[in-house]
Amino acid sequence: MTYRIAVDTGGTFTDVVVADADHNLFVNKALTDHDRVYAGIEEALRVTAGQFRIGLDDLLADTSLFIYATTRATNAIIEGKTAKTAFLTTQGFPDTLVLREGGRPNAYDFSTPFPKPYVPRRLTFQIAERIDAEGNVVTALDEDQARATLWRLRELGVESVGVCLLWSIANARHENRLGELIEEELPGVPYTLSHRINPIIREYRRASATVIDASLKPLMQSHLRGLEQDLADAGFAGELFAATSFGGMMDIFDLVERPIYATRSGPSMAPVAGKAYGGAELGAKDIVICDTGGTSFDVSMVRDGEVVFTRETWLGGRFLGHLTGLASVDARSVGAGGGSIAWVDPGGLLRVGPQSAGSEPGPAAYGKGGTQPTVTDAAVVLGYLNPANFLGGRLSLDVDAARAAVSTVAGPLGLGADEAAMAILRIAGEHMVEAVQEITINEGVDPEECLVVAGGGAAGLNIGLVARELGVKRLLVPRTAGGLSACGAQFSDIVAEQAASRYAVTSEFDREAVNATLDDLDARFEDLVKKLMARGITDIRRTYFAEARYQHQNWELEIPLPANRFERDEDVDQLVRQFHEAHERVFAIADPGSAVETLQWKARLTAAVDKPAVTAQHEGGSAAPASHRPAYFGETGQTTVAAYDGPELPIGTRIAGPAVIEEPTTTLVVYPGTTATVTSSKNYLIELEA
Repeated sequence: MTYRIAVDTGGTFTDVVVADADHNLFVNKALTDHDRVYAGIEEALRVTAGQFRIGLDDLLADTSLFIYATTRATNAIIEGKTAKTAFLTTQGFPDTLVLREGGRPNAYDFSTPFPKPYVPRRLTFQIAERIDAEGNVVTALDEDQARATLWRLRELGVESVGVCLLWSIANARHENRLGELIEEELPGVPYTLSHRINPIIREYRRASATVIDASLKPLMQSHLRGLEQDLADAGFAGELFAATSFGGMMDIFDLVERPIYATRSGPSMAPVAGKAYGGAELGAKDIVICDTGGTSFDVSMVRDGEVVFTRETWLGGRFLGHLTGLASVDARSVGAGGGSIAWVDPGGLLRVGPQSAGSEPGPAAYGKGGTQPTVTDAAVVLGYLNPANFLGGRLSLDVDAARAAVSTVAGPLGLGADEAAMAILRIAGEHMVEAVQEITINEGVDPEECLVVAGGGAAGLNIGLVARELGVKRLLVPRTAGGLSACGAQFSDIVAEQAASRYAVTSEFDREAVNATLDDLDARFEDLVKKLMARGITDIRRTYFAEARYQHQNWELEIPLPANRFERDEDVDQLVRQFHEAHERVFAIADPGSAVETLQWKARLTAAVDKPAVTAQHEGGSAAPASHRPAYFGETGQTTVAAYDGPELPIGTRIAGPAVIEEPTTTLVVYPGTTATVTSSKNYLIELEA
C-alpha cells in the first residue's frame, strides 16, 4: 500500500497529514465536526486526494496505516461530560478523591474554591476488606456486602466503575474478585482496576487514574469504534492506531481498553515532530516546541535529544484539575490559540482567553455567526491573514466582521482597531511566554540556549513576538507547521510503558529484588512483543527508569537507569551520581552525602516503524512576492508588506521583515528586525536581531 495518514482532531480544526510512497508529507485542515468527527477528516482527505488526482475511496483503499489523535478525552474530563462513574474503595478510606494531594497555584489566594472530587462522594462506596502493605489479608473480602453494593449501583444507573483498594499493588486478590463480581452483577458495565492501570504506592494518584480511565470507557469506546466503522465504510482496510500521551502510538483496540492514554495525546505528538525537524535541520538537542492551535497554546521540550516526560499530568489546571497519575509527555497548555476570545474585564484591562470560539461559531472572520473578537480576528484586522487564501482558499474571511468584533474591545480601551488588534496579539503572546518559561526556566533550562520549533495553524501569527521576548536567537517553522501534532504522529513509534512499586535505598541496595522487579516489567511486554514481531516489526528497544529521591523527601525525580540491570555496585553508584546531577539541575542543590531511595521502577518499550522524510517534495519556483498588502506592526504602524507564496519559494531564499509568507495551512509573519531563510528542506529558519 502507498499512503500513511495521521489525523489530529482539536477543538477548532482537524489536521490531516498524508505521507505518500516517497515519504513526502501533505498537510490539510478542516473545521472540526463535534457531532461526527469523520466529517472533518473526510473533508480534509478529499482535498489531499485531489492533490494526488485520485478519489477519496482510492486514497483510503491504498492506505496501510491510519494514526488518530484526539482531544475528545481531555475535553470530556474538563467539561464534565464523562460517564456516570462509581468509586469502590476499602472501608474507612472514602475520602481519597475528596482530600486529593498537592496545594494551590497561589498560596495566598483564598478566593478559589477547593476543587470537587472527580467522583462525587454520593457515588463513592466502601467495600469491607483490608490488605496490608506486605500483601497479607487482614480482613477478607465480604462478597455479600460487595454484591449488595453492586446492586445499588445498578439502581443508580451507574455507567462505569473504578475500583481502588488499599495495597492492591501488594496483593490484587480482592480487586480481581471485585472485577469478577462486577461482570456477574453488572454485565456490560465497563470497569477499571487500579493495580492494572497504575500500580503505584501513592493512593490518590492510583485512585484518580482508575476513575478517570473508567469514566472515559463508555465515551471513548463508542467514539473510537464509530470512527473505525466510518473508515471501514469508506474503504479503509489497513491498520488503525491511536496516538497516546506517551508520545507514541498503540493499536486502537488496546486504547479502547485503556482510554486514559488518549488524554493529552494530541499535544504529546508535537515534540516528536519538533525533535525530527530540529535534529534534521540543525542537529539541535535542546528544543522548545510551541504548538498554537485554534483553542490552546501547547509547549513541550526535547532535552539532550530526548522528549521530556512528567508524572504531573493535570487535566484542567495544576492542583485545580484532576491528576492522571501516569507518565506522559510534559506539555503545558494555556488558553491562547487562534480562537481565544479577547475581552475587557471590569477593571478596564484587556484579557485574552481562556475561553475560545472553537469551530462553532468560530472567530467572527469565519462568517458563521461569531461576534466576539479572537486572536484570529486581530490577525485579520492587522493584515496578516489573506482573506482570499485562508485554508488554501476554501474559507473566505470576513474582514468587516473581524474589524467590528475587535472594535467591541477597542472602544472601551480608547484605542483604534489596529492598536487594539496589536494589543490582543501581544497579550496572547505574554501568556505563551509564561508557559515557555514555566517549562524551561522553572526546570533549570535557559530558553535562549534552545532552538524553538513552532507549529500549529496560528503559530506564525505572533511566534516572532514570543521568541523576541524570550531572547531566542533562532526559530524554526516547518513547512508542515499547520499540522505539527499530526506530523508528530507520522514520525512516532509504537510506545508502551509498565511500572511497578519496589522500595530500595542505595545504602542497602537489594540488587536481586530490584532486578526481579525489572524482570517482571519485561514479562508484561511479552504479548505485545509477539504481536509486533508477527507484524514484521523487529527494531524494539527497552529503556528503564527509577523514581528516586533523597531519604525523607516528599517527591521524586525520574532518572534513567545506567544499565538494564544492576549487576555490580558500580551500577548503583552511577544511578546515585545521575540523581545528584538531576537534583542540582532542577533545585540548584545536591547532597552527595545522602543516600537515595526509590519507590517506583518503570520500563518503556519503543518499537520503531518506518517514517517519512523531512526533505521537501519539490524545489520551488519564484522568489518574487505573490502580492503586496497593507499591514500594521507596532514598530512601523501601517505599512505595505510583501506577501510570498511559501510553496513556490526556492531553497536559500532570504526574506527580511516586515513580510508575510503564506502556506496552505498556516501563515508566517516575519516581523521587523527578523529574517526568514528557506532551508534545504523547505522549512523556515527565522533569525532575530539581538
